[in-house]
Amino acid sequence: MAAIIGFPLDESDDDEDFSAESGWIPWFCSLKGHELFAEVDEEYARDNFNLYGLRQRFPFYDNGLEMILSSAPEDDELADDAFLEVYRDATRLYGIIHSRYIISPRGLQVMREKFVKGTFGKCPRALCDNQHVLPIGLSEELETAMMKVFCPRCEQVYAPKSRYKDLDGAFFGTSFPQMFLMAYPSLLPLDPPRPFVPRVFGFKLHNQHSLIQKKLEEEQGQHRRSGAAGSTMSAARALGGPERLEA
Repeated sequence: MAAIIGFPLDESDDDEDFSAESGWIPWFCSLKGHELFAEVDEEYARDNFNLYGLRQRFPFYDNGLEMILSSAPEDDELADDAFLEVYRDATRLYGIIHSRYIISPRGLQVMREKFVKGTFGKCPRALCDNQHVLPIGLSEELETAMMKVFCPRCEQVYAPKSRYKDLDGAFFGTSFPQMFLMAYPSLLPLDPPRPFVPRVFGFKLHNQHSLIQKKLEEEQGQHRRSGAAGSTMSAARALGGPERLEA
């Protein structure tokens, strides 16, 4: 099948055959490149409380929700323009519901299993020793930023593998890694990240900081100087002007 709406309508990575009797949600999550998605419980998706505020965000909200809660589509439906128009809203609606589900108790459990298995991938930083990562969005708004991955060890954000580069970050939200690690503190890395130690011909450089560290120290120094200047001016005004201080 051809890729549409940024989602590859490709065969499942599993050997499982998704017939018309299969649900749309497991079918959607089985598509190639959708391994990071949790299968949202239909009961959760039917609860109006969990859908609050979503109706006005999607032109085909009712049809999209009906599609999500229906069976897997047939091949001929995926070639129908009218169907694809609703499908686009259904995928986006599912993504936002998904961002809410994965910070629910049940959703956190599902994502925990994926994290432990390494489904989300590993930190690309060599000194993080293959630390498993978590998906994160940089915005809650759709079509604003693509999904990234967060490393609990170095606490940095990185681009995911290329097969996941088209996933919208709003489908995972900005709060998921923090909520996940608060729910499962035992999964926090015990050891801090190992810093890179610059060397020349095998020898450590004495009092040599990284370029990033230098930049941070320079910025902190500028903030301190500007803060001190502000305090001096405030004192001058309180005493009736700079000339009083000079006297």
